[in-house]
Amino acid sequence: MARSLLFALLLALLLTSPARAQERLTVLLEWFVNPDHAPLVVAQELGLFETAGLEVELLPPADPSIVPRAVAAGQADVGIHYQPSLYLDHAAGLPLVRFGTLVETPLNTVTVLAEGSISGIADLAGRRVGFSVSGFEDVLLARMLEQAGVDPRSVEMINVNFALTSALISGQVDATIGGFRNFELTQMRLAGREGRAFFPEENGIPVYDELIFVTRPELLEDGRLLRFLEAVEAGALYLTNHPEESWELFIRAYPDLDDELNRQAWLDTLPRFAKRPAALDHRRYARFGAFMAQSGLIEQTPKVEEIAVELR
Repeated sequence: MARSLLFALLLALLLTSPARAQERLTVLLEWFVNPDHAPLVVAQELGLFETAGLEVELLPPADPSIVPRAVAAGQADVGIHYQPSLYLDHAAGLPLVRFGTLVETPLNTVTVLAEGSISGIADLAGRRVGFSVSGFEDVLLARMLEQAGVDPRSVEMINVNFALTSALISGQVDATIGGFRNFELTQMRLAGREGRAFFPEENGIPVYDELIFVTRPELLEDGRLLRFLEAVEAGALYLTNHPEESWELFIRAYPDLDDELNRQAWLDTLPRFAKRPAALDHRRYARFGAFMAQSGLIEQTPKVEEIAVELR
C-alpha cells in the first residue's frame, strides 16, 4: 500500500512537471534536525525533491541566531524561521519574506509540574518563571497573565538559558515559558515527572505559525520555490497517511535520533504540519502583526504583503 501511494505521488509530480536538470536549493534549518522537519526529511527520502527537479540540501545552523541574516545575505536560498521573529527582522530592515508554512500552529507553551499547585495561568501570581530568550517570550507571558487578571510585575522572570526542563523539575522555577509542547512534556515524563501545559492561543494570544519558510524578495519569482513547496506538501500528506512508514524513513536518514523522545515528538507533531504549505492566511498575519505592534515589540504593523506572500 505504501509503495502504491509513493508511486502515485511520484507519478503525479512527474506528469505535472516537465523533465529538467536537477537544480540545487539550500535550506538552512532553524535548529538541528528533529521531528519538526519531518515533511522535509520524508520528501528527501521518498525522492520527491528529486522528482521536482531539485537537489535540496538541508543545513543545520552552526548558530540558530544567524539563520535570518544568512538567508538575507544570500548564504542560503531558504530558511526555516519563526513567524513572530519575522516581524522583528522586518522592523530591523532585514529583507526576508515568508513564502510557505511548515508548522501551522504555535508550539510554545507555559509549562508547570502536573502534581503542583498551579492549575491555571492565574496561579502564576508571585511565582518564578524560567525563560530562555527574552523579548517575545516576555511579551507572550505578560499578555497571558493580563488575560488571567494577573499583574505581570508580580511574576519573577529567571533566565535559565535552555535548561527549561531541568530548572522546572529541580524547583529552581515554578513554571517555564518557551518549551515546545511536542518535546518538553515528553522530556519531563521520561525524567519521571509529568507536566501540564498552558497554550498561548487559548490564553489571549492570536494564533500564529510556529515555523515558516523564508527567502529574499528577489527569489520570489524563482520557480524552484514553488516546486519545493509542492514536494513538501506531498511529503506532509504521505507523513499524515503513513506515520509509521515515515518514521522508518526518518530514522534511516538520522539513526542517532531513534529514541523514545523523538518517536513521541514525531507523533505529537503530526497534526501540526501544514497540509497546504503554500497557502497564506492574510487575516492571521495581519492580526499577529497588530499584536506585535500593540505589545511594543515593533513600532507599527507591517502590511501583510511586505512580509508574506502566496506563490502561485
